[in-house]
Amino acid sequence: MSGIGGQSVQSVSRYGTPARLLHWAVAVLVLVTWPLGLMIGFAKKDVVSTFYLLHESFGFLVIWLMLLRVGNKLTAVSPPHEGPALERYAATTVHGLLYLFLIIMPVSGFLATNAHGFPLKWFGLFQVWSPIGKSPDIAWTLSAIHAWSAWILLALFALHIGAVLFHHMLKKDMTLYKIL
Repeated sequence: MSGIGGQSVQSVSRYGTPARLLHWAVAVLVLVTWPLGLMIGFAKKDVVSTFYLLHESFGFLVIWLMLLRVGNKLTAVSPPHEGPALERYAATTVHGLLYLFLIIMPVSGFLATNAHGFPLKWFGLFQVWSPIGKSPDIAWTLSAIHAWSAWILLALFALHIGAVLFHHMLKKDMTLYKIL
């Protein structure tokens, strides 16, 4: 398969299979979970609990996948970052912040739900142990952290997609193929 600029896609140094699978699994989950959370406030009362159940269950799954991603990131060999120093610094910074907020957002959501007195029943299958239980004193703070981190994550996602488009369409390099 031929890539951009005549370079073969097979010759591109890629992320390992676990990193690629975790990347896309988290991406899909976030693209499902984020809108579900946003729509909770607009849903009819008879379906709000279903929206919450799905949003919280997918979010809880994101926590565990992100922990696997961090472990993989610490142990796997990544392809070299190419380009000017400023681009490499920006990429490292945005990726680091994405990882950080992909952990902060679901953890704060999980804890906020618990603090409001609603333990997570994961996809309706079983109740997840609550590390804090009902804690009204901190519930709204955790909810605010969750909401703000969601918007920060959206901005970081936009930067990430913008960088992907910049590399693929303007620079016409092989950056995108590293994660495919």
